[in-house]
Amino acid sequence: MNEDNPPITPNLFRRSPRKYQIDEGEAKKIVRDMFRKYSSIEAWQKRRQEVEEGILKGASLFPLPKKEPLNSTIRNKKKCNEYTLENVALETFPGFYCTGNLYRPMSNGNSVPAVLSPHGHFAAEGGRFSHMVQARCARLAQMGAIAFAYDMVGRGESLQVPHTDDYVFSYQLWKSIRALDFLFCLDGVDPSRIGVTGCSGGGTQSFMLTAVDSRVKLSVPVTMVSAHFRGGCICETGLPIHEISQTNNVEIAALAAPRPQLLVSVSTDFTRNTPLVEFPFLKRVYDLFNVPEQVENVHLQNEKHDYGHNKRRALYKFVAKHFQLPLIEDELSIPNTSPERVSLFEKEQLCVFSRKEIKNRCKPMAETLRKHLLYRN
Repeated sequence: MNEDNPPITPNLFRRSPRKYQIDEGEAKKIVRDMFRKYSSIEAWQKRRQEVEEGILKGASLFPLPKKEPLNSTIRNKKKCNEYTLENVALETFPGFYCTGNLYRPMSNGNSVPAVLSPHGHFAAEGGRFSHMVQARCARLAQMGAIAFAYDMVGRGESLQVPHTDDYVFSYQLWKSIRALDFLFCLDGVDPSRIGVTGCSGGGTQSFMLTAVDSRVKLSVPVTMVSAHFRGGCICETGLPIHEISQTNNVEIAALAAPRPQLLVSVSTDFTRNTPLVEFPFLKRVYDLFNVPEQVENVHLQNEKHDYGHNKRRALYKFVAKHFQLPLIEDELSIPNTSPERVSLFEKEQLCVFSRKEIKNRCKPMAETLRKHLLYRN
């Protein structure tokens, strides 16, 4: 066992409602107190390092483990309307796969932006196979960006570790870091224009990755950043990623500064206070860098907790603005299609592995990862 990086024991208090949700009045007071703490960029930069290290230490990923070759599998190329779609597997740790889909614009010979697209806990919609994920990735590709949608641990094809594992947050963050490695080295990607976006639990993955990896240059967490709610799943609150530095998701989201960031919020879930509570704090931090225009909030009244079309439109506008891409008008009246008018595929067409390959290659990995990725024996 690495004595310099002792393993973090999962919290018993994660089972308490206080772990992931507090009174809204108390949350507002905490944010007001945060306003007074950071009067200079030097004070904020010091705090930034504490919070970033706290996340990685809480996940038993500090320092980061050695990165092995990804041994990427890219197959089953499909030609669509102004973009291509491929099925991808990345070996993020020997024998542990990140499975996903790669959407690429038709090549014009120029370097293009890229956007990671983690998904949330929308089991009924199908995770990375959902029409919401497919539509936004395909539209980003039509706009001229590469998009990579990948499975949450324990969902889709990523079944080597159950989503109920005590260290699922660690494995998801590690997969996101390695997915970023993949995009960073992919032919045709402009490394100065790499972003991440996701909704709900995918929003958590988005702002956590942005907080710990400066290679992310743009972040769009959707319906997730809240002062009073941290997320109700073990993959968001199962390890002391907040407690080590006594932080919260608002402060973690602010670690994106001065990079462009868009918060998308709605009036019907735990992001209902964003315009008056969370967003003003982020604006305060961006003010320290003299770039208040780099952070925005789109607040949608009476919309639900999802990555619906109006939220995707806000994403497209923000990405187009900061990554210098053209906007494409959506066609809202065409039946049986997404408003983006892109190809939508069935799960079987988007899977990387056959049943035989899953049996031969995708072995259970929880014990191995715990010993050799986190404990590092």
